[in-house]
Amino acid sequence: MQSATDVSELRKADLTRQRILEAAAHTFLEKGYAATRLSDIAAAAGMQAGSIYYHFDSKEQIMAAVLDIGIRGVMEAVRDDVEALGSEVSWRDRIRTALAAHLRLLLRRGDFTAADIRNYGQLPEALRDRHLQARTEYGEYWRGLLSGARQAGELRDDANLSLVRMLILGALNWSLEWYDPDKMPTDRIAEELWRMLFEGVAPPAGPAGG
Repeated sequence: MQSATDVSELRKADLTRQRILEAAAHTFLEKGYAATRLSDIAAAAGMQAGSIYYHFDSKEQIMAAVLDIGIRGVMEAVRDDVEALGSEVSWRDRIRTALAAHLRLLLRRGDFTAADIRNYGQLPEALRDRHLQARTEYGEYWRGLLSGARQAGELRDDANLSLVRMLILGALNWSLEWYDPDKMPTDRIAEELWRMLFEGVAPPAGPAGG
């Protein structure tokens, strides 16, 4: 049986590890993986660089943890919000909710998810490969939403779902580069993207010749 002191020490270690990861996510987001040093993460966490090695073996190991938290966080947020709707809602409404949940986490409180998106392309191949399964799982979740919509007659039968999925996720993730909270709230952005997806941007067809 663990003593109270042992439990306290474990709790303290968990809190320190979380502080390191939060500092790392923010630093990777701001500086990029390649330019970030362990000393940068330590400074952001308010600790000595050597102390990090009590919790992580390398920058790569820290990045791997940040990536996992980032993709799992957005996946859980999207799934939770969609599942809260119940089974009777339309697939269009599920997709609308998924759009809003992804943007809300990414743009309001998503250093981990944002660091994942912004750094993935510059990571060593081995690190990208380790993270690929989680990214694929999230992509498959979106494929399921789109497939459900098509089967329900809410998307065209000839729609290329892989292309639609990549366009959606690409648009959502690129918002990191242009989002201004003073101009438009995240839920409004999600609503506009949803309307473009299901209603297009062309005006309704008018009389012949219109």
